[in-house]
Amino acid sequence: MGDTDTALVAKARNGDRAAFEELVRRTSRLVFARLYLETGSVPQAEDLLQETYLLAFRSIRRLEEPGGFRPWLLTIAHNVLIDSARRDSRRKRSTPARSDEGLAKVPASGPPPDEAALRQESRQQVLAALRSLPEEYRLPLSLRYLSGADYDTISEQLGLTNGSLRGLLHRGLKMLRDRLPADLAGPGA
Repeated sequence: MGDTDTALVAKARNGDRAAFEELVRRTSRLVFARLYLETGSVPQAEDLLQETYLLAFRSIRRLEEPGGFRPWLLTIAHNVLIDSARRDSRRKRSTPARSDEGLAKVPASGPPPDEAALRQESRQQVLAALRSLPEEYRLPLSLRYLSGADYDTISEQLGLTNGSLRGLLHRGLKMLRDRLPADLAGPGA
């Protein structure tokens, strides 16, 4: 984390909203990638991202070491994810709400159910393979290919040089291809 990030954290701890907004801008892809990797759902990851930053904003005054902002933020994201999973498991145990019969008559938009199921299954296989990679490869790959971050952003987020980032991405992609089923790992996949 650069000196400017540390200075922003210090300002945010003193109530400077603009400094916190800049920290959000600098770290949102990192946190989103981590949450998406765990949930596999863009809308859920976005909701958890908002919850993470809300909690971080409320509790940033308790952050003792400004240089530890990113690990602290990722810990908050992890805790938000765990809390969300607990809430979801409680909802699943409760009785389902009565559904409207009228909604069943509305045609679905998007691909047919069988195609959507195949896409979802493929997505889950790729995410499972990505989760099985060592952390040093998993996070750069998630930032690049799930969040769409450019090399400069990823280098800044993870504190890597451009060359080391490219090496991690190259080796990580090779490991990922090796762990995917042949139908997903092929050149057209």
